[in-house]
Amino acid sequence: MTTLVSTTDTVTRDALAVLQPGFTGTSAPDWLLRRVGEGLASVGLFGRNVESAEQLAALTARLRSERDDVLVAIDEEGGDVTRLEVRNGSSFPGNLALGTVDDTVLTRAVARELGRRLAECGVNLNWAPSADVNSNPENPVIGVRSFGPDTGLVARHTAAYVEGLQSAGVAACTKHFPGHGDTAVDSHHAMPRIDVDLDTLHARELVPFRAAIAAGSKSVMSAHILLPALDPTRPATLSPQILTGLLRTELGYDGLIVTDGMEMDAIAGTYGIERGSVLAIAAGADAICVGGGLADEETVLKLRDALVAAVRSGELPEERLADAAARVRALASWTQGVRGAAPGPGADMQEGTAPGTGAGIGLIAARRAVRVTGSGSPLDGPAYVAAFTPVANIAVGDETPWGIAAELTRMMPGTGTDTYDSERESPAEDILRAADGRRVVAVVRDVHRHAWMGEALDALVAARPDTIVVEMGLPKAPPRGALHIATHGAARVCGTAAAEAVVGTAGPRWGSRASRRRLRPCTRSAWRGR
Repeated sequence: MTTLVSTTDTVTRDALAVLQPGFTGTSAPDWLLRRVGEGLASVGLFGRNVESAEQLAALTARLRSERDDVLVAIDEEGGDVTRLEVRNGSSFPGNLALGTVDDTVLTRAVARELGRRLAECGVNLNWAPSADVNSNPENPVIGVRSFGPDTGLVARHTAAYVEGLQSAGVAACTKHFPGHGDTAVDSHHAMPRIDVDLDTLHARELVPFRAAIAAGSKSVMSAHILLPALDPTRPATLSPQILTGLLRTELGYDGLIVTDGMEMDAIAGTYGIERGSVLAIAAGADAICVGGGLADEETVLKLRDALVAAVRSGELPEERLADAAARVRALASWTQGVRGAAPGPGADMQEGTAPGTGAGIGLIAARRAVRVTGSGSPLDGPAYVAAFTPVANIAVGDETPWGIAAELTRMMPGTGTDTYDSERESPAEDILRAADGRRVVAVVRDVHRHAWMGEALDALVAARPDTIVVEMGLPKAPPRGALHIATHGAARVCGTAAAEAVVGTAGPRWGSRASRRRLRPCTRSAWRGR
């Protein structure tokens, strides 16, 4: 009887160890602290858990008072997907902007500074970067989260990002294996399917993941996508052929395999999160990410009990669960060993600035990513900013502000603004009426994917040829307007860089070899925004 109890306790602790749950609130609830004390090895953070750097540091310190090596994970890609700065917009441009610049030294520096800020707040696992090759411009969920459509470019920037992030003592989680770029369906809502042959997968999707593995990525996140060429019946997250056969055996990956959010409909709507979690661990996953929408003790206990029951029934080998838990604990141990890895400020660096510029490295990168076409003149007086707003995908969320209106109003007092969506019957007419003679600045996002947006923009430019168009998504549509400004992302710093381009000013762009050589991580920064 004693042996049975001991084995059961071990299985229960292992089942808790492989979970990465979220929670609600800006302080750790009692139930979460209790479960951490019982063996829960990871906690996931989202925008709802973050108010300030100081609050976040206090939250992670409280978690570590229960377990010093707890993994505190966050979905902080920078750019459009930000949790640290969910209420104000990110201080860093996203992957597409970095890929557009195509300077791996810059990408590494941006990731290092982002990692430094995460580590400073006690976060030690980042569910980033996205290594997806955005080969399908109609992709509704990846888009600007990818470094671009070119395989080689995505591979070298994925490796640089992994190296930069982990040099600051934060584990990278390269996603979404084996590649979510060629989908036209968002896996938050349904099961995407990629019908390409093995040769294409190896030549395109898998190349960035090979680069990430070579760069030492501490974890890899699976995708909830069906790839019949690899497994005709189960999505990657639940597929032994993909997680164990391809990732572990063929690619030789020995780090932590994390699932994408198990509450996403691609899994929850087909298998349910309990059954899905058992299948994922059995397939070769080591950590179950859950909590984006399900963030309570009941969910944690249901998943724990489902894993324990699967071991008892023989469906899930006890050795497989023990191996998964051991990988989680090994990564936790690594994070302890590299805590404080990012060095202190350099003599020429303050608050994440590039040498001699007074501007944060994120803004510098955003400026370098801006592309301006057209022969029109910049803005020289108050304008009217019309923001065309599509429905945000779940990964990005609708809480984070975007656009250029606030910055442009600061630069040009008297500027007005409003938002326009697909529900407006005659948006161009409404915009011209509201502009009241002022020059129009139309701000769009992925206009190529939204017919209503393109039609409204065409009508607006026809009526006012001097309209300035700012594209803050994927710039696949033909340029319109007297000036067309592509930012390659909608982060706050991208909006600042776009506003500068609208009025014809150009901030420091940090790109010389001398300044790159001097670039170093730096002191505690107010990541809430500069």
